[in-house]
Amino acid sequence: MNMLNGSFSTIAAVLAVGVSMSVFTVNEYEKALKLQLGQVVDADYQPGLHFKLPLINNVIKFDGRIQTLNAEPERYLTLEKKNLLVDSFVKWRIADVQQFYISMGGDIRRANMRLSQIIKDGLRAEFAVRSVQEVIAGERSQIVGDIANAASQQAKEFGIEILDVRLKRIDLPKDVSESVYRRMEAERIRVAKDVRSQGAEAGERIRADADRQRTVLLAEAYKEAEKLRGDGDGKSAELYAGSHSKNAEFYAFYRSLSVYKESFKDKRDVLILDSDADLLRFLRQPSGK
Repeated sequence: MNMLNGSFSTIAAVLAVGVSMSVFTVNEYEKALKLQLGQVVDADYQPGLHFKLPLINNVIKFDGRIQTLNAEPERYLTLEKKNLLVDSFVKWRIADVQQFYISMGGDIRRANMRLSQIIKDGLRAEFAVRSVQEVIAGERSQIVGDIANAASQQAKEFGIEILDVRLKRIDLPKDVSESVYRRMEAERIRVAKDVRSQGAEAGERIRADADRQRTVLLAEAYKEAEKLRGDGDGKSAELYAGSHSKNAEFYAFYRSLSVYKESFKDKRDVLILDSDADLLRFLRQPSGK
């Protein structure tokens, strides 16, 4: 009885091992190949449980999710023979697992190296027919589209689908950037000097015009003042003449007082005259006789 139980246990163990070697699972994110003596016999597996022949078939699985290839920054020459430093990346995935296995040996790293070379060749060809201005400002989308289309055609031969190609950054090399910045700085300085000189010239014109207007205004004001002064003097002389004709004695007295006032403005003023001088006649007697 014990021997019979032992035989059943052995058979069960052998069956368990055989079943475990006869089944395999494929996850949602995986692609699988079944090989027989090194030859692909089946490649179209859906996620789930599948069967194989133990010791005859073997199964190889690949990551079917989207892969990212970050290319190293590379220098490319433009139409004007200017160097540009370009940083790019590619999104891809396995589309035909059997073709991928045959062409790339199922090696993801090898596939990345091949795709990197394809993208570099495409960028080199696209940049060679465009100027720096077109590459940086105007035609980046077209460049990416052309490269993606060309790369997709080549990648199909490897069972690979190109999902997206992007240019992360386009820069001038460091030595060229410094030279460009120096030229830009010199240009800004030149423009600033031009603006300052134009401002100084405009300032001189404004000051000259202001000085001219000031001179004209002062001349006109002086002319008007002299005219008014002349009119005033004329009217004053006319008034004096009228007063003299009306009362000559009073006029002579008033004129003498004015002379006295101007002659003796200060107590220290001294005037030496003869006692019978005509100027002193109103001091000698109020009638002036």
